[in-house]
Amino acid sequence: MILSDRQIKELIDSGEILIEPLDLSQIQPSSVDLRLGDEFIIFPDNIEVIDVLDNNISKFLKKVKINENGFIINPKQFVLATTVEYIKLPDYITAFVEGRSSLGRLGLFIENAGWVDAGFEGNITLEFFNANSRPLKIYPNMRICQLVFAKMEEPAENPYRGKYFAQRGVTASRIFMDKDLD
Repeated sequence: MILSDRQIKELIDSGEILIEPLDLSQIQPSSVDLRLGDEFIIFPDNIEVIDVLDNNISKFLKKVKINENGFIINPKQFVLATTVEYIKLPDYITAFVEGRSSLGRLGLFIENAGWVDAGFEGNITLEFFNANSRPLKIYPNMRICQLVFAKMEEPAENPYRGKYFAQRGVTASRIFMDKDLD
């Protein structure tokens, strides 16, 4: 079941869902708008191969902080970004991150890998891809995506406590920590 604005407000008021900071104007009929943070990770052009087993992959990546002048995403460029909001979900609520239609119509694909598992806590790291043939400029604190909440029939037996639990700011891939890659 997708949660309505009324249900979202009730869960926030009861403390079961945490979204900080939050202005009530961010709550939409069936979602909550999240805003763009001021940190990005850029993949430099001089990287030949990204090796998923390299536990020091961050050495190749460039973390940048932006200001009110914005950030330009070039055509066909992939970058990681973060939300302003820190969220915490109970063990019976999952969430989907959806890009805003207005930005999609400009060619900005906004993803996060899959959805937000029940029990997750942290800032949301977003994956951006500019599919447009023109550069696109975005700004910190602008509404960037929507979080859609779904109530599970029962609490998760194993709520999320994985490698991205309690992440702060933009967070690079930690795939090298996967057990199946040992």
